[in-house]
Amino acid sequence: MVFPVVFLKLADWVLYQLLANSCYRAARKVRNYGFFLRNQTPRSSSQQQAASLFPSASHCDVGNNIRSSQTLVCDIHGVLLTAKTFFPYFMLLAFEAGGILRAFLLLLSCSFLWVLDYELKLRVMIFISFCGLRKKDIESVGRAVLPKFYLENLNLQAYEVWSKTSSRVVFTSIPRVMVEGFLKEYLAVDDVVGTELHTVGNRFTGLLSSSGLLVKHKALKAYFGDKKPDVGLGSSSLHDHHFISLCKEAYVVYKEDGRNNQSCLMPRDKYPKPLIFHDGRLAFLPTPFATLCMFLWLPFGIVLAIFRILVGICLPYRLAIFWGSLSGVQLTFQGCFPSSNSEQKKGVLYVCTHRTLLDPVFLSTALCKPLTAVTYSLSKMSEIIAPIKTVRLTRDRKQDGETMQKLLSEGDLVVCPEGTTCREPYLLRFSSLFAELADEIVPVAMNAHVSMFYGTTASGLKWLDPIFFLMNPRPSYHVQILGKVPPEFTCAGGRSSFEVANYIQRKLADVLGFECTTFTRRDKYLMLAGNEGIVRENKRN
Repeated sequence: MVFPVVFLKLADWVLYQLLANSCYRAARKVRNYGFFLRNQTPRSSSQQQAASLFPSASHCDVGNNIRSSQTLVCDIHGVLLTAKTFFPYFMLLAFEAGGILRAFLLLLSCSFLWVLDYELKLRVMIFISFCGLRKKDIESVGRAVLPKFYLENLNLQAYEVWSKTSSRVVFTSIPRVMVEGFLKEYLAVDDVVGTELHTVGNRFTGLLSSSGLLVKHKALKAYFGDKKPDVGLGSSSLHDHHFISLCKEAYVVYKEDGRNNQSCLMPRDKYPKPLIFHDGRLAFLPTPFATLCMFLWLPFGIVLAIFRILVGICLPYRLAIFWGSLSGVQLTFQGCFPSSNSEQKKGVLYVCTHRTLLDPVFLSTALCKPLTAVTYSLSKMSEIIAPIKTVRLTRDRKQDGETMQKLLSEGDLVVCPEGTTCREPYLLRFSSLFAELADEIVPVAMNAHVSMFYGTTASGLKWLDPIFFLMNPRPSYHVQILGKVPPEFTCAGGRSSFEVANYIQRKLADVLGFECTTFTRRDKYLMLAGNEGIVRENKRN
């Protein structure tokens, strides 16, 4: 008899929360919205009340040296981030860690989320996004995917105050696991106090822990005791008033009035830490409307990607370029075709920057000639659909050198000495092996742009990379062939292989406007996937 009683109580709670309470709140929202239309003002009443209680963060004296010894407390939602809702970040987590069906379910929840209060809305999004997912998958998204979107929505005004203090503690009702990695890695936060989630084994249940949703002012009292933090930053919401009133100084971060005003966003050159590596498939912030557009496009995108692949495989180069451009693929080509030296028995060695797995394909298409590409890791599916010859390397320097020498004796060869792709305007360290193999070296600056899906991944299925890239409405590739490396800058001219590799890296970086780094493939995979990026084949004894 226990189960029926519990089930009836649960059903009663659901009916009360989702029907009775929600209908009442929906009616109030409609009424308030009508009143708002009749009485439009530059700021809402809550903002006006906040203005009378607390000054704007722009009035905080950030030039005061005393700040360097002070403690600051704030929330990430509505203060450090300019986004009005945290829904896009839950969508990123649901899509990247849970898959497309979970993301679609979260999108469907938007139909009733707007009638729920803040706490119930957050509980629903947490349940849909987290239920059944492994801890390591969530932590991977928090470390490798979300930071990019957090940085792009970082509030410049709030960060200017944040950066002047020595100790920072974030209190948030958002699940701690979603924000802690970013706050500690990029913003050097001392501690994060957030909502804790219930787990069973190594998986989340989607429910809150016994402590429930975090209440910021109560958490602040429990954390600091009788001691008051020096500075508190809050939003214009009335819920933040009690929280920041417990600080010695309190300031409010107001949202800009203009809809398209970008002045409050942190520019890339002022990021607290450069964003070099990030993972995930989505190349846009998945707001409800943007996510809906993605799902509407998805069936067409899949068909379009298959069509583009067949065009690249089956048609001659010039026809492939023509039909590819008609389907939306933009290929721009600069430079001149390298002249072949009749005295040289070897082919030309093309050294490319590495943006996606399709770099050699687009180079071959731009040159309208077949090339051979070498790669460290390539799925069987990618080999099948590749319209050019691909050869795997073993990571054994001597053996790989012999393989590439043999391929050069047969024709032109394409190498990507970075060893892995990089999405941001940076070049990873170039391997020097290629410089020892040929004197006819042609650097090629390649860059790719997407609007919906990234065509690279560190932790996902690599055979989907070309498909995701070609699913974009208008993917673009820029190919710029530079002149041959002068003889005096080759190994034959007395330079070491490392000097040649560094010279070509700097030259390509200057052409693209990128920055050179010393990061390697190993660094990327250790950060994004927690491994060294090496696929080990299972050998049966």
